[in-house]
Amino acid sequence: MLKSFIFFFLLCFSKILAQSHARVTGNVKSSEKQNLTGVNISFKTTNQFYETVTDSTGNFSENIPYGNIIIDVYHPDFTLKTIHFNVLKDTVLSVTLENDISRLKEVVVSNDKKNGIKNLAGGKLSINLKDLASLPTLSGTADIMKILQLTPGVQNSGDANGYLYVRGSDPGHNAILYNGAPVYGMSHLLGIFPFYNANHINDIEFDKSSSNAKYGGRLSSTTLLNSNKKIPSDFGVQGNVGILASQLNVSVPISQNTGFYISGRKTYIDEIVAPVLNSGSDNNDVENMKYGFSDANITFVSKISNKSLFSVDGFISGDELKIKDENLDLRTSLKWSNFTVSPNLTTVFSSKASMSNSIYFSQYSNDLSMEQATIQFNISSYVKDFGFNNSVSYFIKKIPFESGFQYVYHNLQPQKVIVENLADANNNSENKIINANEAIFFTTIKPSFTNYLKAELGLRINYYSSGSDSYFHFQPRVLFNYFANNKYSLYVSYNRQYQYLSLITTSSVGLPTDFWIASHDGIKPQLSDEFSIGSNQNISKNLISSFGGFFRYMKNLLEYPYGVTQFNEITNLKSDLLVGKGKAYGLEMMLKKNNGKFHGWLSYTLSWSDRNFDELNKGNTYFAKYDRRHNISIVGMYDLNPKWDLGVTQVFSSGNRFTMPTSWYFINNNPVKEYSKYNNAQMPNYIRTDLSVNYFFNRTNKKESALNFSIYNTFNLENPIYVVLDVQIGEDKNSVVVKQDKKVLYRILPSISWRFKF
Repeated sequence: MLKSFIFFFLLCFSKILAQSHARVTGNVKSSEKQNLTGVNISFKTTNQFYETVTDSTGNFSENIPYGNIIIDVYHPDFTLKTIHFNVLKDTVLSVTLENDISRLKEVVVSNDKKNGIKNLAGGKLSINLKDLASLPTLSGTADIMKILQLTPGVQNSGDANGYLYVRGSDPGHNAILYNGAPVYGMSHLLGIFPFYNANHINDIEFDKSSSNAKYGGRLSSTTLLNSNKKIPSDFGVQGNVGILASQLNVSVPISQNTGFYISGRKTYIDEIVAPVLNSGSDNNDVENMKYGFSDANITFVSKISNKSLFSVDGFISGDELKIKDENLDLRTSLKWSNFTVSPNLTTVFSSKASMSNSIYFSQYSNDLSMEQATIQFNISSYVKDFGFNNSVSYFIKKIPFESGFQYVYHNLQPQKVIVENLADANNNSENKIINANEAIFFTTIKPSFTNYLKAELGLRINYYSSGSDSYFHFQPRVLFNYFANNKYSLYVSYNRQYQYLSLITTSSVGLPTDFWIASHDGIKPQLSDEFSIGSNQNISKNLISSFGGFFRYMKNLLEYPYGVTQFNEITNLKSDLLVGKGKAYGLEMMLKKNNGKFHGWLSYTLSWSDRNFDELNKGNTYFAKYDRRHNISIVGMYDLNPKWDLGVTQVFSSGNRFTMPTSWYFINNNPVKEYSKYNNAQMPNYIRTDLSVNYFFNRTNKKESALNFSIYNTFNLENPIYVVLDVQIGEDKNSVVVKQDKKVLYRILPSISWRFKF
């Protein structure tokens, strides 16, 4: 296998050396001489189209065939710049972008580029949150997770759930990296509020297959959240004040080469959401609920020299939910928190070589405590990561390479269980800590075989050890892109992924009682092989479409059937965890309109996902819980005039699966339920329409003042989060009637907020 892989690499080199290409490299700066990150660079030849973005130091590089080309340099905060020249040899460019002064008080002249979501090579998506500000949201600011759920291949998780379900995966199969640091706690309570402060995020890259060998550790997608690395030139303030939560973002220049950004959010919903949950509905069992969260981000940026940029990113969040039920004499408290910090140093050695080094610390913890009568119960868990990332980008014979080394030390406590009987001394407790080490080497090359065929070939080598268990795995990544012309492209890919840390879900509504466990003591890492194929079509100047299909096979999947915990006895996770396999496959489609007053997209996914566990469903294959056959999302944004814009999202998805008893009978006058197949029933279809209106008092490049009106679930449709069976026994105790009681968390939710920037 290894010899074949090396032979394939050498074959790539021989093909590339025969081509007539030149290397075009360069740097993009603002008029204030600051390097610009995330600038889109497109290259157009007679019959080819190439695209790249600038890195954290404002540099870019691309292999281009000899001849006349047109280069478009675009950033949403600056005026589009177009460059024409004839490529005869390797070329170095220096580009300066001017501030976009096209937004006036009464007239808006745009550069006609509204790429809120952009298709990248291999089915990846790049997301610009500034161009999606019109979308409906409860907080008045963009919700990153909700936006991702509106794209093909990502299933709608429904109400009361902020997780991602990508291409038939489980929620823990998706990696979220905040400036290179993994984030393990992925949502605020029940997915109501955006988990990340969108104003602090500069750009997002979403890869449904994790095709880049630089990233791994999960079976499914990778979401990169990158903060702004541009040194602020002026003191600036922006924020949002709403009826549910408020946020503030401040940019502070310290000197010409140093500055920082700091952001914070706080909710005050105890007096608003709790009454909504308890208002006159028999479907609500929550009394005296109090919930609050706060979070903060900080990014420090310093240009050490003309070739070195140093940055430090930090993120902290804390949530607390309290429920008190006097009728049951029950008091419950649930707390969960995240903390990450990641210093990074990026150095540019030349136009053909740069290096990035970073260290990070990430921690997620949750703590559930309950007290009822004389019993006290507490369960807590945490996961801590100490990591180092190294990446070197360079060229060999005009071929771009990226290689690096990564190391991470995992420290986990899956479940710490304490049960105390206050009436006597009989107490149970269980506390197990897991330590693991992981070392990774990766390399990626991006050869061009012909003017039409390009590839991304990667290899990720993992060594993992925990206690007496150790694993050594090769994870190849292969992606081919064929560009028939500047209007049509095709890609095929294969990825192998191993996952050593797994999320064990204990609730159907995504509560933060879920915990992480590492491969150890005979628990094998999860494995995934995925094949995908797709195409992108530029139908017209304003209309773009994409089609694709995927197949994923998964092995060593984990299932924990005991809810929060088996707290009536000391839990043995190894014996309680079930191990099985699964597969997922489907078709994806997206039709997108970027330009004009009306812009948006239509997304549709047709997919299947099943599981097979020997201990479940008599060993027969069954539908996975989030096997939702159809997922449709319609997103529209309309710029009515300089003062008003409108947004709408329409979501439809098939209901998720659950297990329903098929018959009831009596034993000693007690009703007993009988099951047939696992996940044999399906929830009702999920349908939701959201609307939003923005009114701008002032909108310029540096100042903004706007009111946002949003309505969640505009038509007040019932979307139950789970079903409870109501059993009624006849007076003669010889008959039983079973009715479904559908539990609805929230219906229509209007909100208003004020967005400002100065």
